Amino acid sequence: MHEERLKEMVMGMPFYVQQFVDDKLDTHSSSTLLGYLHDYKLFFDWLMAEGFAECNEIKDIPLEALEKLPLEAAKSFFKFVNRKDVVVSKKKNEKKKPEKVSTNRKISALRSLFKYLTVETENQNQEPYFYRNVMQKITVHKKKETLNARSGRISKTIFHKDEDIQFLSFLKYEYLNTISPKAKPYFLRDIERHYAVISLFLGSGVRVNELANLRLRDLNFSTNEIAVIRKGNKEDIVSVVPQAMQDVKEYLDIRLQRYRARNDEDDSVFVTRYQGSYTPLSVRTIQHMVKKYSKAFQSNKSLSPHKLRHTYATQLVEETGDLVLVMNQLGHSSMNTAVLYTNSDKERAREAAKKLGKKREDL
Repeated sequence: MHEERLKEMVMGMPFYVQQFVDDKLDTHSSSTLLGYLHDYKLFFDWLMAEGFAECNEIKDIPLEALEKLPLEAAKSFFKFVNRKDVVVSKKKNEKKKPEKVSTNRKISALRSLFKYLTVETENQNQEPYFYRNVMQKITVHKKKETLNARSGRISKTIFHKDEDIQFLSFLKYEYLNTISPKAKPYFLRDIERHYAVISLFLGSGVRVNELANLRLRDLNFSTNEIAVIRKGNKEDIVSVVPQAMQDVKEYLDIRLQRYRARNDEDDSVFVTRYQGSYTPLSVRTIQHMVKKYSKAFQSNKSLSPHKLRHTYATQLVEETGDLVLVMNQLGHSSMNTAVLYTNSDKERAREAAKKLGKKREDL
C-alpha cells in the first residue's frame, strides 16, 4: 500500500523531488521515501506560508527558492518543527511536543534532498542544479548519553524472561475474550496473519520495513531462513526460530483463500484486501497492529515493532553471549550497537552494590 501512496504523493511534488525519488527507488525502501515526502510537504507548505516561495501549489516551487533560502530562515523552519504540537489522540485531543529524533529525521531528509540537488544532479551545462547547500549548516542535536544509559533505557521497554511467550499465548488464546462481539469476526479473519507477523518479529529480530517487504521467494522453510534487504539496499540472510517459520507457514495455508492473493514468487508475503483486490500490508498497518495487541496485553503500555526487535536481540545475547552473531543477525555495522542489548553488566553492578551495602547494615 505504501508503494501506491508514494506514487500518489510524488505526483504533487516539484519535478526535482520527482527525479530524486525516481533515482533513490533502487537504494531506498518505498516506506523511507514516503517518510521523506511527508517531511518535504511540511517544509514546502512552510516555504509558501512564510513567503519564501511565491506560488500556490507545492509542485510549482522553483529550485531558486531552495538555492536562496537564508540560513536564518532554514533555522526558523526547524524551530517551527520543534514547537509544533504532535497529535497523540484525536479522540481525546491529546498533543505533545515532538522528540529530538523526529526533528533530526526531518533534517536528514532535507539534507538528502539538498545533497542530491547540489552534488548528484546535472543540468544542460553539466553543472549541478545549484551549489549552495544551506542544509549542511544545520546542526543535528543528538541526545548525549552513554552506551550503558541507552542500554538501560532499552531494557525498560522490552519483554523480559518469558514475557514474549506470554504475549504470543495471550494473542492466540485470550485476546478474543477481551474484545466486543462486533470486533471478533475481523480478529478471527486476520489472526493467522497477525500472529505470524508478531511471531516473526520475536523470532528473527528483523526491522518492520524488512518484514513488510518480504516476498514469497524470500522464505526458505528447509533452512528456516529469510532473505531481507537491509539499510543501504544490502541483501542479507536471516536465521529464524523454527516455530516462527511454522507460524508463517500456517498463515500461508489460508493466505490464498482469505485474501484472494496469488502465489507468484514475487508477491508480498503479508497482504490485505483493498478495494476488491489484495495489496501488501503497509508498515503503518503493521506498527498499529503491534501497538494494539501489546497495549491490550500490558494494560495500556504498548510496544512498537522495533521493541520486539530489541526483545529478540536481548534474548539472543543472553542465550549465546556472542555479540558478533547479534550484530550480523540484526544487520548492524557496528559492535557498539550490539552492546546495547547486554544487560548482564548492569545485573552484576546491582548485585555488587547490594554486597557492598551489607557492610553498612550495622551503621
